[in-house]
Amino acid sequence: MSGTSVSAHCAHMLDDLRAKYNRREFVRPDPLEFLYDYEDVQDREVVGLIASSLAYGRVKCILRSVARVLERMHRPARFLEEVSETALFDTFRDFRHRVTSGETLSLLLLGAKRVISRYGSLGACFRAALREEHDTVFPALSSFVDELTRSAGSCPKHLLPVPAKGGACKRLNLFLRWMVRRDEVDPGGWDEVPPAKLVVPLDTHMHNVGRVLGFTKRKQADRRTVLEITAAFRSIAPEDPVRYDFALTRLGIRKDPDLEGFLRQCGVREAAG
Repeated sequence: MSGTSVSAHCAHMLDDLRAKYNRREFVRPDPLEFLYDYEDVQDREVVGLIASSLAYGRVKCILRSVARVLERMHRPARFLEEVSETALFDTFRDFRHRVTSGETLSLLLLGAKRVISRYGSLGACFRAALREEHDTVFPALSSFVDELTRSAGSCPKHLLPVPAKGGACKRLNLFLRWMVRRDEVDPGGWDEVPPAKLVVPLDTHMHNVGRVLGFTKRKQADRRTVLEITAAFRSIAPEDPVRYDFALTRLGIRKDPDLEGFLRQCGVREAAG
């Protein structure tokens, strides 16, 4: 990982930004909001997998698609436990979210169904591969994806990217943020997974912020870049390096925060070239 250190002033500004925006009132519109409806962790993890997997494209379309899936699964974990494999594919036959067809979604859910049957929950499957010596969640995430894909028979990489191939795996790391962290925004549930091992869910906005703040010079939004940006955040908050993710993404999607103003206050004069 990069040895980038963060100035005390920049760290203070990040803490101020988090104090202002890391609140549930700023979540909507975001697929995360669906997780708040489920107290049972086994339901929440299924909802989180669905919501994060479909979190690509325009947010209104994402929310509509996730709602369409969940309205057919009153209790998501129980639904997967009780539905037959034939009925599962029939239930979502007419579903489509951009390039994700009903069959593709059903393969993902079939993988989840079989993993839950084998391990008892998605969280138990993930934890089975997590080791104390792992610096980050990436090794366990690779195993988790392998289990889901193998259990499904196959699953298109746009829904379940393979971490071992070096990609950022933004949506999978977003799913882990939701399930591992617990605060006003992230509902948590996977309490046995240390937040210290999380990495940033890297999208275009976070990549740009990371480059402008000097956390990385890399132009590729890949795993190495994820680790460099995460290392910078870890220098401020070693036990919870992803704690600033939600607040920083508000700079990209809300009209009221001023990204340029925030960067000026951090002492940044111009974007990384």
